[in-house]
Amino acid sequence: MSCCRFVLRTKSTSGLQTLQLSEETLSIGKVKLYTYKELRVATGDFKRGNRIGEGGFGSVYKGKLRNGTIVAIKVLSKESAQGAREFLTEITAISDIIHENLVQLYGCCIEGNHRILVYSYLENNSLAQTLLGRNRSNIQFSWVTRSKICIGVARGLAFLHEEHQPHIVHRDIKASNVLLDKNLSPKISDFGFARLLPSNATHISTGVAGTLGYLAPEYAVRGQVTRKSDVYSYGVLLLEIVSGRCNANTGFSYGEQFLLERYPDAMDGILVLQTWAHYERGTIERMIDSSLAGDVNTKEACKFLKVGLLCTQDACKLRPSMSLVVKMLTGGINVESENITQPGLVTDFMQMKI
Repeated sequence: MSCCRFVLRTKSTSGLQTLQLSEETLSIGKVKLYTYKELRVATGDFKRGNRIGEGGFGSVYKGKLRNGTIVAIKVLSKESAQGAREFLTEITAISDIIHENLVQLYGCCIEGNHRILVYSYLENNSLAQTLLGRNRSNIQFSWVTRSKICIGVARGLAFLHEEHQPHIVHRDIKASNVLLDKNLSPKISDFGFARLLPSNATHISTGVAGTLGYLAPEYAVRGQVTRKSDVYSYGVLLLEIVSGRCNANTGFSYGEQFLLERYPDAMDGILVLQTWAHYERGTIERMIDSSLAGDVNTKEACKFLKVGLLCTQDACKLRPSMSLVVKMLTGGINVESENITQPGLVTDFMQMKI
């Protein structure tokens, strides 16, 4: 049987990289191939007014397909930090996955030099914009809502790590990659850096990707990916959601850690360190977002902060699995009986190497 072939060319450190894909390959699972014309029509010729997001990868547009379905259309720029291989990774990683806490991929477009992904549309954007951003929306994040988001993301990661075969390590868990639907239910998105982890493998050695403020230190330095790398990132996110504060220095991309090493005072505001300091003093409740006022279960919020610290422990073997995290958050495991050790930081590992 003959099938259509597409060729992707992208600049890499070793020169021009060519990836050949067959239509049969791209039609894995429920992924559909869209034409560029279809997506132009859906977005009103990628009208600026329909743009709902932008980043190093390109832009995201709200669109309406011919059948009336509202979708989010992610258009990768030619200079995108997400190259052809990452684009294919994102397709293959989630093409057959349906889970209530994972964004659903409808299809893609590869026509000429166009690389476009079509996702389910989520009305309330990302946590980075609605909860932690400078221009916060009018959404009121009650404690009940925050709790639901924390547990939902944990369940999505537990599914990727333990239920899906082969296991998937996301490698870029952060507030901007958690999207919210109309009911403020969370969906993990952006699988461009994801890696498949065979059941008999303890880790994968790979180039480091992700955002510095969320990177597990052993991964940032050694380039060894494990599920515990995602657990660390989730722990940082959990602290952010409960405190309503961004982890400091998340603006630094990997490769710029020397700035943090040269200027150690810049570390003072790191959320993980602040939370650990309050935990040691017995004042961890001071890390709860003050905007919650009386609308918070203080005991439960403190428990969530402690789980965040468990996830960011220096020794990765001491970090809980995501299924255990779900049980801790939902009351299946008593967090007070857990021994919490100091958190790990990228700069600590760097000092060890000097």
